[in-house]
Amino acid sequence: MVRSILLRGFDQDMANKIGEYMEEHGIKFIREFVPIKVEQIEEGTPGRLKVTAKSTKGNEVIEGEYNTVLLAIGRDACTRKIGLDKVGVKINEKTGKIPVNDMEQTNVPYIYAIGDILQDRLELTPVAIQAGRLLVQRLYGGATTKCDYVNVPTTVFTPLEYGACGYSEENAIQKFGEENIEVYHSHFWPLEWTVPSRDNNKCYAKIICNIRDNERVIGFHVLGPNAGEVTQGFAAAIKCGLTKEQLDSTIGIHPVCAEVFTTLSVTKRSGESTLQAGC
Repeated sequence: MVRSILLRGFDQDMANKIGEYMEEHGIKFIREFVPIKVEQIEEGTPGRLKVTAKSTKGNEVIEGEYNTVLLAIGRDACTRKIGLDKVGVKINEKTGKIPVNDMEQTNVPYIYAIGDILQDRLELTPVAIQAGRLLVQRLYGGATTKCDYVNVPTTVFTPLEYGACGYSEENAIQKFGEENIEVYHSHFWPLEWTVPSRDNNKCYAKIICNIRDNERVIGFHVLGPNAGEVTQGFAAAIKCGLTKEQLDSTIGIHPVCAEVFTTLSVTKRSGESTLQAGC
């Protein structure tokens, strides 16, 4: 059951491809509905549960019977009852999140915040760890390095694994303007999928480049086996200012999934096909 969209906060082109892949493999999504009641109608392991759900677009109500119900309810920033109001720290009244500047300072200069309670920051453990380390080094070690909240590699371990680093296509368009970005993309067929003739043209790669900055790669996205492993390596290159020209001049390892990023030639703007016939 999906309240609105899949993988909120991630590139929606990639999220939709993941959804399509899962549906093709037997996953049924009930879109734009939210559960309003769960009732046990039969005890046991696993037993039976009746779920009543209401449309997010109108008054339609549906019911269904299931043996297991898992609620993915997200996270709540429990900041309202820890005395922040006593010291004057402002929070987002709706979410409980704390606004900070690029140094993790709150509106009270001597109070800092890191981690999942921050407003407009990624809720990822490695990000919180990195931000904490850098904050301590700045406060007590004389360092000046700030946490990079943009070029953060992350992976969603969906059935078709998704790795990403940098801007989503939507955010890149919003920040730089559609006329100032170029999106290079391609489908690819992993070698281990070719022997059983499994799911050709489901794996997908794309990079988002800033035209006005020597086609610097500002967004990296890949769907396929071991996407996280692929993304981790490219993330370091992106931190170093990777450009499309540098990718093109890199010799690919054949036949591995990451090779596709050294041969990207089709742009979304061109409208040309990205479908592949082999690995």
